[in-house]
Amino acid sequence: MMPSRDASLDNLLDLNGQVLVIDAAGYWVRFVVHQVPVTAQKPHGLDYAMTMHAPDGTRLVGFDNAHQVEGKRRAEHDHKHRLRTVKPYAYRDAPSLVADFWSEVEAVMREKGVWL
Repeated sequence: MMPSRDASLDNLLDLNGQVLVIDAAGYWVRFVVHQVPVTAQKPHGLDYAMTMHAPDGTRLVGFDNAHQVEGKRRAEHDHKHRLRTVKPYAYRDAPSLVADFWSEVEAVMREKGVWL
């Protein structure tokens, strides 16, 4: 019997290429997600970049694993950008990644006074 496919991973992969306007002011998000071979840098087998942008295109939030970021104990590839900061991100699974991204988007939109 073949192992069942992870539907939550499929849902994340289905977001690849999506660009969504999230506010009438012109804030938007973009998803780039690909399944890749498992490596030490990408142990979950994903290459991803999920970003939120201001109307002028400035990135305000980003979750990705494109480059190393120094963590408390070791260099991490999974990380998040929030305004001008970059911190390691503890990847758990596909649904948590999406939920954490949207939580950060919501927090930044509230800080900017766009969403109340």
